[in-house]
Amino acid sequence: MDAECPDLPPDSSPKVASGASPEVSGWRGERGEPSLAGMFASVKTAKQGPFWRKLLAFLGPGYLVAVGYMDPGNWATSLAGGSKFGYALLSIALLSNVMAIVLQSLCTRLGVGAGRDLAQACRDSFPRWVSLPLWLSAEVAITATDLAEVIGTAIGLNLLFHIPLEIGVIITAADVFLILALQAFGFRWIEAFVVAMLGVIAACFAVQIALADPDWAAVVKGFAPTSDIFANREMLYLSLGILGATVMPHNLYLHSGLVQTRGYGTGNDEKREAITLATIDTSIALCLALTINASILILAAATFHRAGRTDVAELDRAHAFLSPLLGSTLAPTLFAIALLCCGLNSTITATLSGQIVMEGFLNLRIAPWLRRLVTRMIAIVPAVVVTAWAGEKATGQLLILSQVVLGLQLPFAVVPLVMFTASRRKMGPFVAPRWLTVLAILTAAVIIALNAKLVWDYASG
Repeated sequence: MDAECPDLPPDSSPKVASGASPEVSGWRGERGEPSLAGMFASVKTAKQGPFWRKLLAFLGPGYLVAVGYMDPGNWATSLAGGSKFGYALLSIALLSNVMAIVLQSLCTRLGVGAGRDLAQACRDSFPRWVSLPLWLSAEVAITATDLAEVIGTAIGLNLLFHIPLEIGVIITAADVFLILALQAFGFRWIEAFVVAMLGVIAACFAVQIALADPDWAAVVKGFAPTSDIFANREMLYLSLGILGATVMPHNLYLHSGLVQTRGYGTGNDEKREAITLATIDTSIALCLALTINASILILAAATFHRAGRTDVAELDRAHAFLSPLLGSTLAPTLFAIALLCCGLNSTITATLSGQIVMEGFLNLRIAPWLRRLVTRMIAIVPAVVVTAWAGEKATGQLLILSQVVLGLQLPFAVVPLVMFTASRRKMGPFVAPRWLTVLAILTAAVIIALNAKLVWDYASG
């Protein structure tokens, strides 16, 4: 199927996208109203002045995207990798971060250069019989993301306040009011909250690592690739898990919409500068995500692996073992606080991505609180039922299931993104350079293949 213009006769030409360059004619129609319309171009940018002042105005969206790279699914793979193989898999965490930066940079290019988020781009490129299944796929991915954050938040509440998991799952529904309160103050307040929570998470792990006193020479060595990963099948399998859990489908929709909250102007030079600044923002934020993910792995290596506990992969077990291994009750408390903050942050990003997906694919606008409540209930009901029926251990299986569902949905977001940004007819002067497209194709192929393996392993038991 031709993604450029699937159902148009050869002699016809689609309308030029609103606000796009005249030479861009690869879309089936005009863009229409942007998603997150109330926040569109609401953050002022510096047209003149030093580079750091311009960059400051663009800092923010990348940190919301970074939240998706440190969800409870990532925690589980990092804990398992560190406890089993020490610091050896830090190189895989670094590689996965580079791959994430490549794909998220394409989201920035699509949002700024084409003036569309990924959902709008799919709607304006494909016929409805293609775009509607893509919308359903995106909604399933967001529900799976919501399920993971529900479980992570509930575990955090249980570890901190000993609230039963089934009750904690229900309490997470109250985060609807948090979103409403932040949106009332403006988008910068949402960004500030997310950055503050990331700061708390980073501080918690900094203290825990200081208490664990890791072998820093081994940490540095762990970032260098080693052939042992390919020689040891179990190490290779965990490496695939870390790489496969890298990109989450909702992040691609989210980022391509969030970059449009900046008022960067309509000129080509202004857009080029906006793409550069937004890409820098993303790179900095994802480096922070790498730091936190690496911290989880380092903590597991310096405590569980060093003590001979090589089978720790579950969040509650990690929390229970930290105190006796480190001789401090502070470490497990900080671990639980970081997990709870991670869950709260994920709440915000899932809400915004859900709004972008629904508005972009369907051009349907409903109250954010209503949409959030519906998706939250879809995630909460199975979590409560399974937890009450099968007990606390079932939450770990639900967490794995959510990652499998995300793996199934990933190709339906990654492939269109790479196709759109590689098309000169759609992107005009903002088309991705050939080297970036090739790198993105390789990255997408690796991540999709690894997620397919995860799904196959789960299906085959």
